Amino acid sequence: MKPIPANPENPDAVAEAAARMPRQIPYIIGNEACERFSFYGMRNILTPFLITTLLLYAPIAERAGIAKDVFHTFVIGVYFFPLLGGWISDRFFGKYQTVFWLSLLYCAGHACLAIFESNRTGFYTGLFLIALGSGGIKPLVSAFVGDQFDQSNKATAKVVYDAFYWTINFGSFFASLLMPRILAAWGPAWAFGIPGILMFIATVIFWAGRKKYVHVPPSPPNPDSLINVARTALFAPGKGSAGLIMAAIGVVASVAIFLLWAIAPAWWPEHFSFVITFCVALGLLILFGGIGTSWQLERARGKHSDMAVEGVRAVLRILIVFALVTPFWSLFDQKASTWILQGNAMIMPHDSWWWPSWLVQEPAQMQALNPLLVMLLIPFNNIVLYPMLRRMGVEVTALRRMGFGIAFSGLAWVAAGLIQMNIDGGDPTSIAWQVLPYVLLTFGEVLVSATGLEFAYSQAPPSMKGTIMSFWLLSVTFGNLWVLITNAAVRNEGVTSYIASSGLSEPAFLMFFFAAFALLAALAFAMYARRYPMADHYRTV
Repeated sequence: MKPIPANPENPDAVAEAAARMPRQIPYIIGNEACERFSFYGMRNILTPFLITTLLLYAPIAERAGIAKDVFHTFVIGVYFFPLLGGWISDRFFGKYQTVFWLSLLYCAGHACLAIFESNRTGFYTGLFLIALGSGGIKPLVSAFVGDQFDQSNKATAKVVYDAFYWTINFGSFFASLLMPRILAAWGPAWAFGIPGILMFIATVIFWAGRKKYVHVPPSPPNPDSLINVARTALFAPGKGSAGLIMAAIGVVASVAIFLLWAIAPAWWPEHFSFVITFCVALGLLILFGGIGTSWQLERARGKHSDMAVEGVRAVLRILIVFALVTPFWSLFDQKASTWILQGNAMIMPHDSWWWPSWLVQEPAQMQALNPLLVMLLIPFNNIVLYPMLRRMGVEVTALRRMGFGIAFSGLAWVAAGLIQMNIDGGDPTSIAWQVLPYVLLTFGEVLVSATGLEFAYSQAPPSMKGTIMSFWLLSVTFGNLWVLITNAAVRNEGVTSYIASSGLSEPAFLMFFFAAFALLAALAFAMYARRYPMADHYRTV
């Protein structure tokens, strides 16, 4: 894409050209709509399928817990593999080639789900391929959208990112509404096969626009990369070595975690799986390594440019924002596991005139509320809410939106906990009550997730777009890690005894626990956001 030339004699033409949508955007949007249908189509029926079909070998009382473990382990993989996809794209093949070839693996994963519906090894292989393909392309497609803009037309980027997120939910809405019905009526082969067909169509659409895209080439080996600057800062001579010691503590702690998992002493938690161990070790490396680097970062000046040093400082600040968002994801992704299980204990109000019995017959279909509300809330916020707040003198910054979004997710889980208490009391509870937590959670999602896509791209230094988008998605991995750790903890007799002494059922207790977790995170986020320096890293040409 060529920059729009300045033309002082015709400023209106310049403004009109700058506001014009790049002609390649529809290919990316179309690809995303089909891909999201395929992903959410299989994701939103995964928990019901596991409980009713694949996990029949397990005792009934254990199936829900195993299904939650499988589901959240899968989600962890989906949001971990962006690190791999971002690295391959940034260093070797570029965004387009990486997205295209990983999409073919993605299609193969869907085929495995449809073929191996009764074979655990084959089915889990399909989940792995989908996690690899879907996760690998996640940071690249949204970053690829940003590559189609420059300083001359960046004002339209926010509109496109909102449209991009709206399209994601357009595909998710129909998938959430239709696939539970198809699973119940036609069986798993069709329920998993149809999303596979949509993923193949998504790949074809993306391929069709190949000659129209702006292709930003992969970055050459960068002596001023994040890793190189951090290594210099940690090992450069200077007074004191507090930063190096801090990073070393992270390495030792990570190795110790793996050794304890392998040895499994008697006091080691029985359900502390490899996935939990790996994610905890990764988190310790990032945490202690980041702290140590920040303490000694000034030592990298001289060997690295001031711009490189400040770029690393910016990345470390961004990672703090991402870390504070992780509690939101621990709440958000449980709508496809914990909330479905809650819905199974509720009644469908088929006798009520206002209930769409002809359409909604399965508890899993309640998930369709989320994308439907997103499609309504995004235009409402942009057309009504945000302009109204600006007229009132309230600046609607990205970080403010994200902080309030985390808080709204906490309120959603307070509502879910109150509903669970009513169920536990033995009163027949209509599933229509789940509308309230869905509304609150979705409002929080729009404030966090749609905003986070734009925030992550705009704050990332030019050479690290794919990598930073990967870290943004990695926050979802750690959000689901909290769920796995909690699920492992509630299998401990001491924890279950404490929950029983609270007078609440285990589901209700955990719902209020996660609500408090999110509300505390929102408070910490607000405190940090007040002193965060915003940057502008859209390309100039």
